[in-house]
Amino acid sequence: MSQIKIMALGGLNEIGKNMYIIEVDKDIFVFDAGLKRADERLLGIDYIIPNFDYLKDNQKRIKGIFLTHGHDEAIGAVYDIVKEIPALKVYGTKFTLEVLKKELAMEKLPSNNLVEIKPHRKINFQENAIFPVSLTHSVPDTVGYALYTKDGIIFYTGDFTFDWTMDKLYRTDVGKLAYLGKQGVLCLLAESSYADKVGHTSPNHRLADIVKQKLLQQENRLIFVVMSVHLHRIQELLAEVMRTDRKVVIMGKRLQNIIHWAIDMKYLSFDKKRIGDLTNINDQNIVIMVSDEREKPFANIERIVNGYDKYIKLSQSDTVLITEPVIEGMEKTATRIADNIARLGADIITLSAKEHLLYHPSREDLMLMLNLLNPKYYLPVSGEYRFQYANAKAATLVGMDKDNILLKQNGDVVELVDGQLKHNFERVRVDDILIDGKSAGDIGELVLKDREMLRDSGIIIVTTTVDRRTKNILAGPEILTRGFIYVKNNIELIKEIEEIALTVVLDSIDKEKKYVDYNKIRKQMREELGKFLYQETGCKPMIITVVQEV
Repeated sequence: MSQIKIMALGGLNEIGKNMYIIEVDKDIFVFDAGLKRADERLLGIDYIIPNFDYLKDNQKRIKGIFLTHGHDEAIGAVYDIVKEIPALKVYGTKFTLEVLKKELAMEKLPSNNLVEIKPHRKINFQENAIFPVSLTHSVPDTVGYALYTKDGIIFYTGDFTFDWTMDKLYRTDVGKLAYLGKQGVLCLLAESSYADKVGHTSPNHRLADIVKQKLLQQENRLIFVVMSVHLHRIQELLAEVMRTDRKVVIMGKRLQNIIHWAIDMKYLSFDKKRIGDLTNINDQNIVIMVSDEREKPFANIERIVNGYDKYIKLSQSDTVLITEPVIEGMEKTATRIADNIARLGADIITLSAKEHLLYHPSREDLMLMLNLLNPKYYLPVSGEYRFQYANAKAATLVGMDKDNILLKQNGDVVELVDGQLKHNFERVRVDDILIDGKSAGDIGELVLKDREMLRDSGIIIVTTTVDRRTKNILAGPEILTRGFIYVKNNIELIKEIEEIALTVVLDSIDKEKKYVDYNKIRKQMREELGKFLYQETGCKPMIITVVQEV
């Protein structure tokens, strides 16, 4: 019999940042290590990953990170984790690891601890074992993981759906799932993204009909915005292009590398002779593929729309098709881009998130998974809390006991001892790590508040030069503003700011003791100028004081 703990460092009550921990006695198994994309509220932040201090504190007990598929929501934090825990083993299928290797190479990180696995081949870890099972998603070689313990199987699905039309690279092995169900599943962790949608996801996730229609109707240039690793969606697009006489131009090195590699490895079926280059970019009937950045959705198409791309400019005859429904949190960005494309006179086609789905399970898909595995306990994961709640309701529809359905938040610990749930209130520390460029861990609330203040009200810099020996003011205070007011139209206001600043500086200089109280200057400057500026303008700019002695 075992003591089992299940917890999430990320992925609950949010979209992305999936990282789930299962402890079996002294062994720790980590499932997925993903990122979450930053929305416009997180000024300048590139992406967010889970705080993985728990892994650092327990790294000797970790058997490995087991990746379900090659999307950033599942693998995007691996790069940051292996920087700090380089000896950690990372397990994944061939395609998943190839995506990971390319990203690690870009960061100049080693990939010698990546372990390739194959579906349906058990990996033994003394008393426990991992068994990967093929599942359907928008990337090939997607798997879920069955963790064998003394008390039964714990199964983590990752992202999945059911679609019987997809080829063997994407196909769910239903027989293996049913076999696991007969062996006895102690707990099932299944994603919740579309749990509130009635019915099956398939065929509402398919894009071929829309692409075919646009290729036939539109004789001019077509620009498709794709996600670089959503390979099945790219295959749908390329298959329809092959039925025409058009060529394809692939923009961006990351997208080019993935598509060329995928064609060579038979993950994509397309004639490479139909791939054009930059000399074809202005051809009338060309198809251009533009990918999203890993951490910044719409960044590349936004650069084109704003006229900053050195290779391609939008024209009124162009049609832009965003091939993915907009994920939650990015609606404002997508709307702004669509509006700007319309202003340029080009056509823009976006997909409704209600009618066009991604490769995630809707309610009936979840109920099918529940029936196949027949778990004793059920833990809805991966999605905002309302989706987790809808997932729990789906479980009650197939007859699960409400007391065995576990709705949790990041950090909550589910403890199973000898196969029975123990009701406790244990929590582990969880937090977000905000990644800004190559900086991690030092971007917090205070930094974001400063950035918000700069965005909303600008900055005022007050500079003063003081004689080092006599402490007399030699120059200033001088006022420099950015993003606050237009100086030429506000001369009187600037003079009043200078007078207040001068009073503050003089009040903080003790000429007898030859001493300048710099802390007092900074504090009073913020208080006095802040109060005055808010009364006069209604704004609260950031105030920076610089006093130098010469």
